[in-house]
This record gives sequence, structure tokens and C-alpha cells, in this order.
Amino acid sequence: MAPILSIRDIRKSYDNGFEALKGVSLDIAEGEILALLGPNGAGKTTLISAICGIARITGGTATVAGHDIARDWRAARTLIGLVPQEINLEPFEKVWNTVRFSRGLFGLPRNDAHVEKVLRQLSLWDKKDSKVTELSGGMKRRVLIAKALSHEPRVLFLDEPSAGVDVELRRDMWRVVGELRREGVTIILTTHYIEEAEAIADRVAVISKGRILLVEDKDSLMRRMGQKVLKIDLQQPLAAIPSGLAAFGLALEDGGRRLIYTYDTKAERTGIATLLAALSEAGIAVADLDTEASSLEDIFVGLVNDDQREAAE
Repeated sequence: MAPILSIRDIRKSYDNGFEALKGVSLDIAEGEILALLGPNGAGKTTLISAICGIARITGGTATVAGHDIARDWRAARTLIGLVPQEINLEPFEKVWNTVRFSRGLFGLPRNDAHVEKVLRQLSLWDKKDSKVTELSGGMKRRVLIAKALSHEPRVLFLDEPSAGVDVELRRDMWRVVGELRREGVTIILTTHYIEEAEAIADRVAVISKGRILLVEDKDSLMRRMGQKVLKIDLQQPLAAIPSGLAAFGLALEDGGRRLIYTYDTKAERTGIATLLAALSEAGIAVADLDTEASSLEDIFVGLVNDDQREAAE
């Protein structure tokens, strides 16, 4: 099945010579949630702006459901909903009118039933007659999402949707995103909250310095690149790691009361049995053991740091 969003070698350069995007290529399937992760300045917002027609690309192509974003921009744009980082709403307009007017901007006929559905879905129905200026920051961000959904897009871009939102509202938005995906909406999410991507994304794309470093199924990525950490609580604290244990690459934490051992989950042997035997021989008594898998954040930070080191060399 053809992807709903196909990006081929997109480039964006500015007059001063700065390259914000350096040949980005990406295919996104209909109904999936893709988390686009990257540090500040990596090119996330530039890429979204280019696809949504806000920024003009200097090379490459992109299509939305077969419509070229440059040659057939009107049809492509109609299929896209965008929730930007910045809260840019008319402060003295009512929520109901704000969302209803957005639908009209795309030339669609009035559909109060759809607007009501969207407001209820985002827990905004009881705020429909409130002025935007009367809403909290989290509620304003929900209004942005409602505006983006007013014209029934097939592709929804969420650019840092949880910025400034408390944990409860963030989790509520995750629920809404899940409902949209079940309705067939394709969602591209940029976020600084790695746990957000870990919780709801199907695939992860990592971008750094205008280049895509990796695109992979989230669960597969975590299995392939993930490491585990063995935490060893000691009965008596150590002032330093004995030289006889240097080969294990241990770290000392918690005032010398805990040893940290990192091992590769893909390795044929973890080395744990050998380590525990070495601790016993060194006369180090173990009080407790605990393992912890590396998170998506650990993997992301590692990828970006490796890219930055390679660029500096």
C-alpha cells in the first residue's frame, strides 16, 4: 500500500548558506503514529513547515495522498492539520466560533455536529462559549488541536503539543491521539518528552542537523539498541571499585552502596554470573539485585551524541 505521506530528498537552505534540511526522505503509512525526535535546531519544525506549505523547500519533493505539496498545494493542504508550537489564537473570540471558522477557511460547509464531536473529544464542550482569553494554557492548546481537526484532515502534525501542559492533560492528549489513530488519522508528533513517544508512537524517526539518522519501529529499535543495567546493592559501602573488577566497567553510586553494571541484551553471554563470582571472591557481599532496561530517551541521546561527535571529527 502506498504511503499517505512520501518525502523525497527535501532540502531547505537560506540566503546565508545555512542548510536546515539536508536531503530528508521519509515514508509514513496511513493510520500510524510517527514520533519525530531531535534536539533543538535539528530541523523538526522546518520539516513540518515545509510539508504544510509554511516554508518553501529548495529541493526535493513531498506528496500527501498522491498530491504534490508544491504543484497541487491546495489539495495537499486540505488533507493536513497542523498544531503549531506557538499558541496563536484570537483572545476575545469564543471557542465555538474559533473552531467553526477554521473549518470555513478550508472551504467546507458548516457542520456543527462535527465541531461538537471534536470539542467533546477534547473535553472542551463545557468551554464552547468561553472566550479564549479565559482559558488555561492547557485548554488553549486543546483549542489548537480542535482547530486543526475542524476540516477533518487525514494527516495531523503535532509540533510539541504538550509544551507547558501538566501531566494530567498530557496523558489526556495521548488518549485523544490514540482515538484519532483508530479513526484512521495519521499523526506525526514532535516532542521533547521522550516518554510521550515511548507511550504512543508506532515508529520513531531521529533527526539531527537536518538529516534523518534513523527510522525504525519503536519496539524493534528498543530491542535492537537497548541495553540493560544491573543494579547491585551492597551490604557494606565501598570507597572505590577494586582493581580486580576493572574489566567489568562498573560504576559506583549512592555513596559506595551500589554498583552499576551495564550489559548488552543481544550478547551471547551477559557476564552477570562471572561478575557475581568475582564479587564473592573479592569478599564483597551483595544485599540486593535489580535490572532496568534502557529507555527510548537513552537510545535517542546516544544516537544524537554519536552524530555530533562524528560531525566534530
